[in-house]
Amino acid sequence: MDSLTQFSLGAAISALALGKTLGPRKAAILGGVLGTLPDLDILLPFDNPVDAFVLHRGWTHSLFVHAIAAPIVGEVLVRLFDALKDLRIRVWSTVFLCFSTHAIIDAMTVYGTRLFWPLYPDPIGVGSIFIIDPLYTVPLLVVVVWALASKSRTSRLKGGLTAALLASTAYMGLGLALQANAESRARTIFASAGIDPPKVFAIAAPFNMVVWKVIGLEDDRYHNLYLSLFDNDQNARIYSHPTRPELTACLGDNDAFAKLKWFSRGYYRADLEDDKIIVSDLRMGLTPSYAFRFAIAEFTGETVAWIPPEVIDSRMDTVDQDLDWLGERLFGRPSVRVAETIEPERTGTTVFAAC
Repeated sequence: MDSLTQFSLGAAISALALGKTLGPRKAAILGGVLGTLPDLDILLPFDNPVDAFVLHRGWTHSLFVHAIAAPIVGEVLVRLFDALKDLRIRVWSTVFLCFSTHAIIDAMTVYGTRLFWPLYPDPIGVGSIFIIDPLYTVPLLVVVVWALASKSRTSRLKGGLTAALLASTAYMGLGLALQANAESRARTIFASAGIDPPKVFAIAAPFNMVVWKVIGLEDDRYHNLYLSLFDNDQNARIYSHPTRPELTACLGDNDAFAKLKWFSRGYYRADLEDDKIIVSDLRMGLTPSYAFRFAIAEFTGETVAWIPPEVIDSRMDTVDQDLDWLGERLFGRPSVRVAETIEPERTGTTVFAAC
């Protein structure tokens, strides 16, 4: 999730666990720093933008790494702060919680986290919360500001920290229940339309858990549904788009394509723009404005040529329109996503003789 959320979560945990001994202000700052440390992997060098995309939230987000790192970092803190010298186990546990909760809430987003690396190298991306969700963050932020402004951890502050952490955890649980509900509703809607996608995935829409984007994936096409908690599902609109597998048929041995296919769990589409094959992750962003798009090959005549992966900017010309649409959908009012009713213009060669 976003850095403010990660800082607030770590700060709240530390202020609750160590605030009485260390002081709430110092404990909150310490926990906030610990809660953001796993994201330092963005400073690691990567060979290309695809590697930077698929390998972020890697070993620095592993619970096994956290279990090894916590006693080391914790011992440094015990030796650094005299007030903590008799609280070794509590300090170690607090460090582990600050690290591990960072990774766990990241895993609840659709981007995913390699929680169990190296035993299980695949990222876990639940998709039950958007990367920025004010209802999750604000309660934590309020009590953290309270802690930063306090000289001592009072019983009221302790109660506030406890309540904020319990509320945020319950909100995560609510997201899982709402996600399961959205997927169940989507399967019913797809079936009534004569569609039986092998894979159905519900993802929290931007900034909320009221509206859900549900992807129904088939071999050569995918279907988007946008379901509000206040919808009448009989009026649901399905947006269908091609995945264009013919564009990736010749990319089986392409390293960048293999990584994108693995990381997206098959939720990708290909497009041909200016004779370049562009692969987009369907899970992140709203069609056709995907957050992650990469050009990995090009066609010259009838020949496929691999190229060094390059980032392709997402289409952002529908932002104002989408904000209006999202506002309507939050209240369950029918609204057409105009951006999905117009297929992006395709350019370049459309028929290929051979790989």
